[in-house]
Amino acid sequence: MSSAKAARFAEDSGISAQTPDLDQRVYEGLAGMRLARRRFLSFSETALSAARVTSQQYQALLVIKVGTMITMGTLAEQMLLQHNGAVQLVDRLASAGLAQRIPSVEDKRSVFITLTSEGKTLVEALAKVHLEGMLANEPLLAESLTMLRSLALLG
Repeated sequence: MSSAKAARFAEDSGISAQTPDLDQRVYEGLAGMRLARRRFLSFSETALSAARVTSQQYQALLVIKVGTMITMGTLAEQMLLQHNGAVQLVDRLASAGLAQRIPSVEDKRSVFITLTSEGKTLVEALAKVHLEGMLANEPLLAESLTMLRSLALLG
């Protein structure tokens, strides 16, 4: 980023030129947090690739698992998608045998999304693997967040 871009970013972000420089430990904490996140995401992509699902599909499986039976609108909201994007995502999950649509008995226009037994098995296996991967990065993440919290409280 050029100095002009950096100045424009600072101005757009409401950062004053008189703001004191940050303590070096803030940079260390932020770098540690990002490193832990990148390690986890790299681990996650490897696990998801082996399971032949995308990161977005896994996130959708988690959302559906948490909600048990959710509407397309809820899925779209939780996934930060437009309605048509959620429909396409569910189409792909249904084609893979991981999710299914169940028509509402009260409102014929509404459809609920639920996991198939294969979807339930897959999301459970992936969740176990992801929990292990997350816990492997816990020390660096916890140390970084603790450092950032203590520095923020100081000042």
